[in-house]
Amino acid sequence: MKLLGWLLRAAFFLLVFALALNNQAPVVVHGLFGTRWEGPLALVLLIVLLLGVVLGVLVMAPLWWRARRQARQSATAPAAPAAAASAAAPPRPQPDLPDAV
Repeated sequence: MKLLGWLLRAAFFLLVFALALNNQAPVVVHGLFGTRWEGPLALVLLIVLLLGVVLGVLVMAPLWWRARRQARQSATAPAAPAAAASAAAPPRPQPDLPDAV
């Protein structure tokens, strides 16, 4: 199974590598205030992908930290209040089910 995973990864890498080699045409990226940058299409796409990943991580980091902090606090909290709350709750009524034939 590991061999199949490595073969799929190698095939994906070769496919992306061939795509990058076939897209070496120069492109011009026009920025703000009249700036422009020229580079190969594959490099521009790679830079945009990396910027998207970095932006996604920066946006999600506070949420991950908050979730880790809440998980750490709930792991260190005593279990007695939860047991007392479940013991104090009245039992739920069972639905009326027809007799099995």
